[in-house]
Amino acid sequence: MKTILIIEDERAISRVLKVYLEKAKYEVVQAFDGDEAVHLLQTMQPSLVLLDVMLPGRDGWDLLNYIRERSACPVIMLTALGQTQQKLMGLNQGADDYITKPFVAEEVVARVNAVLRRSTPMAVHPQAKVFGHLKVDFKAHLITLHGVELTLTPRDLSLLLFLAQHPNQLFTREQLIECVWGLDYEGSDRAVDLAIKRIRQSLIHWPATQGEIRTMRGLGYQFCVYEPR
Repeated sequence: MKTILIIEDERAISRVLKVYLEKAKYEVVQAFDGDEAVHLLQTMQPSLVLLDVMLPGRDGWDLLNYIRERSACPVIMLTALGQTQQKLMGLNQGADDYITKPFVAEEVVARVNAVLRRSTPMAVHPQAKVFGHLKVDFKAHLITLHGVELTLTPRDLSLLLFLAQHPNQLFTREQLIECVWGLDYEGSDRAVDLAIKRIRQSLIHWPATQGEIRTMRGLGYQFCVYEPR
């Protein structure tokens, strides 16, 4: 499930967008000022950002620059400013689209769909990835650390393979259950926590300088990998 970050200080507008985007099967996270948005952007990797220009604290232009310095995440600007010059400014600074208020929520959803279609490349998954001393062979369903095969239950193995296929991406418990174990899974979502605990134990000798499975409190889990310096 793709995650949309709405950065909008008008709570009524944010609530309406959240309802329509969730109806379109998106996960939605909300921020109501620039500082809150920066905190979220430091702890998650949204699929797309809906960004209001006029915000308390850091404004939309500042946040757009902040995002562009760190990622190619698609950004759609939301603003009451309808002048052509303002639209060109946003597009020239790296925005992917620009919607002027007042708008129809269905139009925003359609624009989100269109921008994501344009920005999502065809998935080409390698057969194996190496993260320092950790090697993950997706084709053979084999994971080795320092050349020694890890012994994992099928469920834990499938979870680690999925996380390794998506390094540095944040997933909620619900997303992991849906993507890894399937919608017909009937157990508690706490099973994800227990599986992560067992996986971490198996990775105890993986150097912390190379990577880790990080808990984002209240948000989910992230398979973090670090580039060598």
